[in-house]
Amino acid sequence: MPDDIDFATELALATGMLARALHAGVPARWVAGDEVYGNDPGLRAECETQRIGYVLAIGCDRRVPTAAGAVRADALVAGLPRWAWQQLSAGSGAKGERFYDWAWITLSPTAAPDSIDAGCWWLLVRRNQSTGELAFYRCYAPQIVPLRELVRVAGRRWTIEETFQTGKGLTGLDEHQVRRWTSWRRWTLLAMLAHALLVVIAANERADRPTSAGVIPLSCSEIRRLFTVLVVAPRRVLACPHAWSNWRRRHQHRARTSHYKRQETARGRP
Repeated sequence: MPDDIDFATELALATGMLARALHAGVPARWVAGDEVYGNDPGLRAECETQRIGYVLAIGCDRRVPTAAGAVRADALVAGLPRWAWQQLSAGSGAKGERFYDWAWITLSPTAAPDSIDAGCWWLLVRRNQSTGELAFYRCYAPQIVPLRELVRVAGRRWTIEETFQTGKGLTGLDEHQVRRWTSWRRWTLLAMLAHALLVVIAANERADRPTSAGVIPLSCSEIRRLFTVLVVAPRRVLACPHAWSNWRRRHQHRARTSHYKRQETARGRP
């Protein structure tokens, strides 16, 4: 590791990266993260200082500030009436809309009123409709926002997890077998560039060639598969790669359509 790079925890690295991005003028309205980041007061303070909203997951045993003092998140939710819960979708999934029951509770600011600008703080709660499992989020926004907006941001965090999984599965982000800083950095950058290439190709393909009816849009996985059979090892393929690609995309479209119809039927929709 170079001598000019000091040790820093994951939370310190995240806060520093966020601050540098905002100071560089990167447009951003929200920050989303899991419990590791939701439990860090430094990250929350940086977001509030920069007037950037956040939806950060926390554990059920974390205490949140209320007018009556600090209260455990799960204890605060235990007294919610039935009408406080709203059914909303956190986004589209492979098998339909991700519907959950949601509730929110207004929190008190963590700093003295004279030392902070106007803002809004909430505890957002997600309840699984099948198991009743609860998930908790600490939220902040410079101004009032509807519950649906907080739910949308909470659902967007899953796309980050999907991106990590895609990077590992398609470009080998986690398959390095190196022990030195320079080798690790080169491998990571190369894997990220390869992933970015797949994403750009997929985006350009969808913009330049609209998807025909009955097939899903060209995905990063399909682009990688075509790149392998057409460029890397073209002589090993006996069947037509384009025909198999179209077959897979039609099959995935039928499966997705069936999942969505089944979900609508289960929810009592026509």
